[in-house]
Amino acid sequence: MEILYPAILEPQSGGGFCVRFVDFDEAFTEGETVEEAQFNAIDVLTLTLEGRLEEGLPIPEPTPELADAVYIAPDARTQSALLIRRARGERSLADIARVLQTTWPAAERLEDPRHWPSLRQLDRAAAALGKRLVLRFE
Repeated sequence: MEILYPAILEPQSGGGFCVRFVDFDEAFTEGETVEEAQFNAIDVLTLTLEGRLEEGLPIPEPTPELADAVYIAPDARTQSALLIRRARGERSLADIARVLQTTWPAAERLEDPRHWPSLRQLDRAAAALGKRLVLRFE
């Protein structure tokens, strides 16, 4: 399971690139080069997802296989919080806390994009949710 959202990079007449996310009207940025625009897009996507999580707003599934789009991942903290939330599905946080043998606030922090969970916590949470933790460098 990956969290990758499509972004459209549009060259601007005065130079640089505008980036807009297909799934979030409020998420857009720019950059002088493609690399800078994509780097800025990571920050914008991360802030958009954090804001939606904090405000309890819905987070849409990424639009799959959109032609001419680049797929952007949020930062690791936000991605882990979303992955745990999606894997948890309808299970309550109290249930997850019981399985992990921890407190409800500790289980809740796993879905907080401002919290840095340890690899051990992520591995245990993945196992409790019937998943496997896989790491990858890009």
